[in-house]
Amino acid sequence: MPKIDSHPTVWPKQPHTQAKHDILVRYLGAWFAIFGASPYYTGVNVIDGFAGPGKYEDDEPGSPVLALNTLLDHKDFAKYHDTRFNFIFNELHTERFESLQSVLADAQAQRSAWPANVKVTPSNQNFQQLAQQLLDSLGPGQRLAPTFAFIDPFGYQDVPMSTVRDLVGHPSCELFIYFDFNSVNRFATAGKVDDHFTALFGCDEYKNAPPAGDPTRSQFIHDLYARQLRKECGFAHVASFRMINATGHTGSYLFFCTQNAKAYDKMKEAMWAIAPDGDYRFDDRYSDQPMLFGNDANTGPLQDQLAEHFAGQTVTVETVIDYVLDTPFHSNQVRAKTLAPMQRAGRISSPNQKRKNTFPAGTLITFPAHD
Repeated sequence: MPKIDSHPTVWPKQPHTQAKHDILVRYLGAWFAIFGASPYYTGVNVIDGFAGPGKYEDDEPGSPVLALNTLLDHKDFAKYHDTRFNFIFNELHTERFESLQSVLADAQAQRSAWPANVKVTPSNQNFQQLAQQLLDSLGPGQRLAPTFAFIDPFGYQDVPMSTVRDLVGHPSCELFIYFDFNSVNRFATAGKVDDHFTALFGCDEYKNAPPAGDPTRSQFIHDLYARQLRKECGFAHVASFRMINATGHTGSYLFFCTQNAKAYDKMKEAMWAIAPDGDYRFDDRYSDQPMLFGNDANTGPLQDQLAEHFAGQTVTVETVIDYVLDTPFHSNQVRAKTLAPMQRAGRISSPNQKRKNTFPAGTLITFPAHD
């Protein structure tokens, strides 16, 4: 077969890969709970478009096994018997696909009885072909079932924006995609691979990136890709997580895209757990240092933002939470981590609160007007 990339069949697991998997597992746990308990959907899809060999050099599990285990070991999985979970694990590289098949077979064999509502489909084709095959399988007027697509390729050649748009451009579909920033930053204005970049972005605006060395170049490239995900695919919410490599430079971004505000909130919570400073980044150089997993977040900036935005108003706690959904913070940081310290500091009050520093549903919050 033709050479696909320079990587071996199986490779060592990198620190940023662990961070990526931690985010994936944390989010999927919430996603499975939502759709497993939903009376509106009878089936969902999880697509791993570049599943790899299924394991790493030290036999640690790859994303396919982690995704399966997240569902099967979920505390409420026994309640999800009315929902069909369809897992599609795709890998084009022949040797990696053979390894993936073996790993998946072992994972299924280790369960005493494989659940009838969980289907595992290994696939050995180009990602674009897989996407088209899935779309062609739909009948007239049908839409893809709720789908979580994890797209984690090597490089920038295999995920044109048009394919992403066609596959997950449905209201109930979500995308978690790897963006090879290092390569794009290096070649965006070189004129050497413009065809690939035009497909990747779905436009040629990358040619307008500031020159190499300009401090605004990186942000331009990041913002253009995020904007195209919103424009071309129709995603209402896009969050990004930066991966810093061992040299201290940005190597890649993980972009999460969804139409659903609550899903966006859950992904931000998962990202905060890996980056407790709230900067949405993971640095390989500090991977051996313990993390706080988000519970001691500094919400000072959010407190100031709320005081400014709601100055002179009395609003419900639900209104505050809805506002926070559009900030870098997440809803579980609102009550105990933000409003309670604001009340202790005398920055807010409540006309109907039964117990200070607690904010159950319906609690009214008064933000004093600025002097």
